[in-house]
Amino acid sequence: MISSSPVLVGAEPFSHDGDGVNGRIGVVVSHGFTGAPLSLRPWADHLAEAGYSVRLPRLPGHGTVWTDLNRTRWTDWYAEIRTAYLELVDKCDVVFACGLSMGGALVTRLAEEFGDGVAGLVLVNPAYGTLRRDAKFARYVSLAVPSIAGIGSDIKRKGAAELGYDRTPLRAFASLQQLWRVTVADLAKVRAPILFFHSTEDHVVDELSGRLLHAGATNTTVDEVLLHDSYHVATMDNDAPKIFAGSVNFIAERTRVLVGER
Repeated sequence: MISSSPVLVGAEPFSHDGDGVNGRIGVVVSHGFTGAPLSLRPWADHLAEAGYSVRLPRLPGHGTVWTDLNRTRWTDWYAEIRTAYLELVDKCDVVFACGLSMGGALVTRLAEEFGDGVAGLVLVNPAYGTLRRDAKFARYVSLAVPSIAGIGSDIKRKGAAELGYDRTPLRAFASLQQLWRVTVADLAKVRAPILFFHSTEDHVVDELSGRLLHAGATNTTVDEVLLHDSYHVATMDNDAPKIFAGSVNFIAERTRVLVGER
């Protein structure tokens, strides 16, 4: 068992089944490393209000205590997102995937595995790697040091805070690096069109991730939208309305294209 710790208030998963035509459109949403569903709940709510069927899981090891995260690996996090996706596949005609930070890498992995089964990706400051030189030593350092200072709540908007750990568990971080490697290696398998929201000032994910996405996603389109008034957790920041409206427009337009092709 990964965790018996109580789930923090705000870290609960979110599920919504839409009605009518839009209810046949599914959207799986993934939060990031050391974060919780709270950071994406406003986005998930907006998608639900648009009538879509939405799944926002709590990733294993998250939303409790940071020591729980060190007992999980990237395959556990991906399995949770994959399960949510397959649940939507069973009830929807098309399924989109959205993610923030590590969540962007997880939903990218979905598109690599399921190909045309993912209708489109909406990525907010996705993480696929880092330029930090010390990161490559994480797997070794983790044998003696279980955690370092956290990276949460990188938000420009005053008074806003995400529900994240104040420590970064190093064993889990080393596993995150494995997720980056396998996802970047398979980026050419992505066929789903990508809407990429990118904060011009991000203190968590550096410019390497954007470069890797553009260089590797060679068999699809990457439409990049710059966010000039937000830091890393842009879904809780000043540019959140732009992300919410843009994702709904993207889903609607892409769905019209797919329906027209049938």
